[in-house]
Amino acid sequence: MPLQRRREQTPKVIPDVAAPKEKPAQIEEAPPPIVVSAVILSFNRAAALRRAIEALEKSTDRERLEILVIDLGSSDESPTLDAEYGGMTMLRLPRYIGATKAMNIATRTAKGEFVFFLVPEVEVSPQTAAALAARIQAESDTIAVCPFLVDPDGKSVPRTFRIPMGAALKAVARGDDPQRMPIDETQESVPVEYASHDALMVRRQFIQGMNYFDARYGEFGGDLDLAMQVRSAGRKIRLYPAIRATYHSMADPVAGDPLFIADRAHGAAVFLAKYQGFFSGLMFRIGAILRALVGFKLNQVAALASWSKIDGNQ
Repeated sequence: MPLQRRREQTPKVIPDVAAPKEKPAQIEEAPPPIVVSAVILSFNRAAALRRAIEALEKSTDRERLEILVIDLGSSDESPTLDAEYGGMTMLRLPRYIGATKAMNIATRTAKGEFVFFLVPEVEVSPQTAAALAARIQAESDTIAVCPFLVDPDGKSVPRTFRIPMGAALKAVARGDDPQRMPIDETQESVPVEYASHDALMVRRQFIQGMNYFDARYGEFGGDLDLAMQVRSAGRKIRLYPAIRATYHSMADPVAGDPLFIADRAHGAAVFLAKYQGFFSGLMFRIGAILRALVGFKLNQVAALASWSKIDGNQ
């Protein structure tokens, strides 16, 4: 009989126990997305600005909060504060360009879904930004939200108003505040007509949708125009009495400056022309010049006659 072939055996492979095992590549976690961009518009307010930044640094969900300072040509130590606070961004502008232009620059620069406009006088609590963001996210009909401002003693500092028209707008143009809206502090939220940009969180998408703040305004009028845009869209601005921030009153470094007085009148005229027609705006302009003449405020007459707005070109 033929000899049977031996079965070919597959050789056994002995693993090299001494060879190191390859470690799986570690995937670096991406930082959480920015939800709120806190924007501080500041001019020669170094001490207040430092306090405002330090308060924001203590915010809940700090990693989701961007701190952006727009310095409007300050001559004090304000432009150097970014060296003290590594977690914030500062845009140094060479001269004062007015609130409207500054808010447009900030909105285009901001990374957050919501832009939280502030002035250095406002000191937020650790919960302020996160609480406002949660409210605006939950309210689909709400475009802007604001905290309840109080002074260091806990007394109300109203910064929410009626939208001024007619005689009320003339008074605002002369330097008066608009008519204040009463706030029921027992309510969870209170709809308001007009909230100043002193402490106001706005959906960035809405600002982009209205093609940013109207560039015809200078220092005065941008936040007022936003209020009218919100009203025209059938949406809301809401104040939350339980969400609070502290307002530290201080002297205005530009109070009494003829250019800023003329800017207020210019802003009021633009507002009237936009919402009540060109003739209303024109008559308001003429009336402002005549009032300055009658009052022998010749330095204001020149500024009013030129209709120079505060935008950095004056």
